[in-house]
Amino acid sequence: MKKDLETLIQQAQQIAANSALTHEQATNSLASLPGQFANVFDFPEGFEEMLEEGLLCNLSEGFLPYAPRYILPDYQKLMDEGCQFLRLKPPTTLSEAILTLEIFYRHVPSVTHYPVYLGRVDKMLEPFIDGVSEEEARREIKNFLFFLSRSIPDSYCHMNIGPEETKAGNYILDAEMELQEAIPSITMLYDEKVTSDDFSEKALSCAQLCAKPSFANYNDYQEANPFPIGIASCYNALPLAGGAFTLSRVMISRIADKVNNSDEFFEFLPKAVNTLCTFMDEKIRYLVEDSHFFTTNFLVKEGFIKLENFTGMVGIVGLNECVNTLLAKDGIDGRYAQCKEADDLSHRILAAMNQHLNSYESKYCDVTGNHFLLHAQVGIAEDIGITPGIRIAIGEEPDLYTHLKHENKFQKYFPSGVGDIFPFDETAKNNVGAILDIVKGSFSQGMRYFSTYSDTCDVVRVTGYLVKKSDIEKLSRGEAVGQANATWGYLASKNQHALERKVESL
Repeated sequence: MKKDLETLIQQAQQIAANSALTHEQATNSLASLPGQFANVFDFPEGFEEMLEEGLLCNLSEGFLPYAPRYILPDYQKLMDEGCQFLRLKPPTTLSEAILTLEIFYRHVPSVTHYPVYLGRVDKMLEPFIDGVSEEEARREIKNFLFFLSRSIPDSYCHMNIGPEETKAGNYILDAEMELQEAIPSITMLYDEKVTSDDFSEKALSCAQLCAKPSFANYNDYQEANPFPIGIASCYNALPLAGGAFTLSRVMISRIADKVNNSDEFFEFLPKAVNTLCTFMDEKIRYLVEDSHFFTTNFLVKEGFIKLENFTGMVGIVGLNECVNTLLAKDGIDGRYAQCKEADDLSHRILAAMNQHLNSYESKYCDVTGNHFLLHAQVGIAEDIGITPGIRIAIGEEPDLYTHLKHENKFQKYFPSGVGDIFPFDETAKNNVGAILDIVKGSFSQGMRYFSTYSDTCDVVRVTGYLVKKSDIEKLSRGEAVGQANATWGYLASKNQHALERKVESL
């Protein structure tokens, strides 16, 4: 845990010598290093030991918080009022609206140094489309998406469209099918009563070509969260005009490795959760009270974001391995997602996590009743032998309908984001109506987020983010690529077999 100057120098030298990093990627990596070494607040008792053991994880946030991890600005306010700090007037034409967004995005920070939320872009652009020809509108939107793919080299940046069908939404999908880029990620905010089948099928056709958009069960998310939401980063459902101060993880599979049986697991779990929450709370306190972000940043001063609209997320990974390990230690013959005993234990673990989070009060998380939210975290490249969130391990997937029924049982525990990925073979491109039926059926049974792509795609969804397989191949040859996520995708493909998911047939 305690890092010295020699270690910092070694890590800096490794970054400087890495030929697979672009200049911008190297600069961002070097800029993040000091925050990994600086401790500006006291850690709760036991935190350092749990961090060293790998039972808790800070997700590369470091220990010098100076901005929230995830920010979801009120972009409609930008469209309506402009921005004084950036000297932007309210746009009056489509080209001005797009230029305004492009400039504004450059100034929205996050843990990745790039915006993780681009807003409900179709709704923002739609009012400006009537004033131009269809040809010009399509050209402007295509160029906008092309610009994003080249200027924000990180597919954690996330655009929302829907639930209503719009001209802008259709033009976005058409452009994405033509460009087939990994950036930006897109979510369809799906509402069966509002979103037309034609628009949905078009979105699924797009997904079979370039792994986006994913589908979010919009009504279900809104019922789970008493505030307007946007989908940011991988699939994080967060308050608009706010976001998340922080996201840290409880590594439940490693806790299962540490204990002797499930009784010991449930005895240890409250201590681990409370220790992490106490650490997160101190991090938030420092960010709000000691750093300058919430007193000086123009996003706050002009009302694009508000302190009271931020919360914190506690992520879990490895429910699959956690359940398997505890069943074995309890002498029960069973596997995750394959028997009633495994399902009962899964429910017990997730209910306990929510209970512990709801018993902890965080001063600044007003928007979520002063509680942290449970998140099914997608994992990081170093998670060897740990399945993301609550997913079934790659290589053990059952048939599609059994898989979906299992997912539906447990997604209700995660108000701040959960999801799974279902690749289809080439034939699905000619039958997207059947995929839409699967989405509708899954959502009616409680599923909250559905991602899909074709096994022949170059753009694929790795864990929660998008990469190009061709970029991964370049990295394997030591060549630099423009997208930062490609590095994580390369490691995930090696360490987690993320490109070896079961391919479904219709």
